[in-house]
Amino acid sequence: MIRAMMTAASGMKAQQAQVDTIANNIANANTAGFKKSELGFRALLYQTVREPGATTAQGQRDPTGLQFGTGTEVSGSTKIFQQGEMEPTPNPLGIAIQGDGFFQVRLPNGELRFSRDGGFHRDVDGSLVTAEGYFLEPRIQIPNDAVAVSFGEDGTVSAQLASSPTPAQLGQIPLFRFPNAGGLKASGGNLYSETGGSGQAIQGTPGRDGAGTLKQGFRERSNVQVVDELVGLILAQRNYEVSSRAIRVGDEMLQQTNQLIR
Repeated sequence: MIRAMMTAASGMKAQQAQVDTIANNIANANTAGFKKSELGFRALLYQTVREPGATTAQGQRDPTGLQFGTGTEVSGSTKIFQQGEMEPTPNPLGIAIQGDGFFQVRLPNGELRFSRDGGFHRDVDGSLVTAEGYFLEPRIQIPNDAVAVSFGEDGTVSAQLASSPTPAQLGQIPLFRFPNAGGLKASGGNLYSETGGSGQAIQGTPGRDGAGTLKQGFRERSNVQVVDELVGLILAQRNYEVSSRAIRVGDEMLQQTNQLIR
């Protein structure tokens, strides 16, 4: 009975982690460029009472053996980098990535981060920055007399200047891809960090070598499907209830044993 209670408790802990993950997904359902997380689970160690295939009487072999599981635990979380829906944005400097790839931004301490959120703005010096003021890397500088800025699907940035009828080329925005994007470390603020699990960033031109294209005037919505998350929430709740019921049954069996001793 004690083992049953501890096994069921591990299931309750696992479902609590599942609820925490689903709650974070739902909370970010309207976060631009957000990618939902999914948990993976694995069985804990098994107690082997009798080995499968062990020799029994008269030289026969046990076909199945006897093992008792000790529960479950969370094996890890995975970011699902499925494309989010595109929606128009009134921000003229808003860009969305259609396909694979990340923008690269530089933090004030010089470190590099990666993001799918293309809601850029123009700072006082004319540089393209994120909502937090982090510079897009490589840096794009917009002249003070620019009356319109356009972004090509290949990342080319040009501006119509008040002093010239010919658009001026300001640079090109690259996209960065990873051998294993699921290994990126989420650091908050729609930013990801490169890790040993993700591999090193591979710089590419939008629209080439597997990189996505850029869409000006759009933003990528979160890829969270609220209906799916609610279904997962209900399942996690029911599994939690069943595990708690197993603990209650184990407690009742122990209580009956105590009454026999009396």
